[in-house]
Amino acid sequence: MHRLRHSLIWFPPLAGAASLFLGAGAIPPLLLGIVLIVTVLAAVHHAELIAHKLGEPFGTFLLALAVTVIEVGLILTLMLQGKAGAETLARDTVFSAVMIILNGLLGAFILLGALRHHEQSFQQVGVSASLATLCTLTVLTLVLPNFSSSAGPFYAPSQLAFVAIVSLLLYLTFVTVQTVRHRDYFLPPEEAAADPEAHAPAPTGGQALLSGGILIACLVEVVLLAKALAPAIEEGVAGAGLPHAVVGVVIAALVLLPESVAAVRAAMADRLQTSLNLALGSALATIGLTIPAVAMLSLVQGLPLALGLDSRGIVLLSLTLLVTTQSLATARTTVLQGVVHLVIFGVFVFTTLVP
Repeated sequence: MHRLRHSLIWFPPLAGAASLFLGAGAIPPLLLGIVLIVTVLAAVHHAELIAHKLGEPFGTFLLALAVTVIEVGLILTLMLQGKAGAETLARDTVFSAVMIILNGLLGAFILLGALRHHEQSFQQVGVSASLATLCTLTVLTLVLPNFSSSAGPFYAPSQLAFVAIVSLLLYLTFVTVQTVRHRDYFLPPEEAAADPEAHAPAPTGGQALLSGGILIACLVEVVLLAKALAPAIEEGVAGAGLPHAVVGVVIAALVLLPESVAAVRAAMADRLQTSLNLALGSALATIGLTIPAVAMLSLVQGLPLALGLDSRGIVLLSLTLLVTTQSLATARTTVLQGVVHLVIFGVFVFTTLVP
């Protein structure tokens, strides 16, 4: 058993490193995809160990932050390559991430958790604070550009700099509230504290440090593997005659895999608060960190950056924010909320594939 556990700790990062060393051209895309999935599962395992050591909400915040930082690096790298559609890549990826998190992921773990536990509860005050911040960030970055100037989906340079600064400040304020001033708002309600996993022995400091190092390695490899798969994804999208926006959807889905698996597992274990911390924290970090980073790159390098959504995107985003605030307004969830969000996610995917 010890040897098996030891191999599970070291095999995924070593397999990912070997795949990257050999190069994408030497490995079939299918095999790269398998290595990517195994690395994602390893990242989730080590993230959960760290979360158990640090306690809520620090563990889920660190996972969301780490994945988002890597996501930012991937977007910036692809933007600098200057390929066709680079000016809309950040918008498509961020919008896709928000729709995947608030509809696909939220719907999935609410539905699966409700099927197993009938009804689940969470802290209303923390979720309401997260949603208020998220609504503000999404409108400022993805909707307002269409109405702030005559340049359509583009902010003027001064406007872009201002929105980037206030987005970062708003996100940092939320993080301070979540982890320092009002940390108790984001902790599981007392009735969920009977979860046996919450009372399992915490890992030692050395084990947590080892898991932290392996987690960082796995997250870096996840994005580098996703980047290696990007040409095959773009070729497949173009070959299928699909819109270029599908590339952003696929990239967002790949990057969000670690958090998605962790959130679903937490909901299945009747820890819905942890799932919501992961989901909403990831959505907030995706906007609050990605937009300022790509805005800075755009201003420094003089690269075009289209942030404003089209009318279809604005309608779907507005519906998503409205339904999410209603779904999470009672501090309890059932299968109905899960199904509603999954239906909206299905509409998003279908209209992206068939615009």
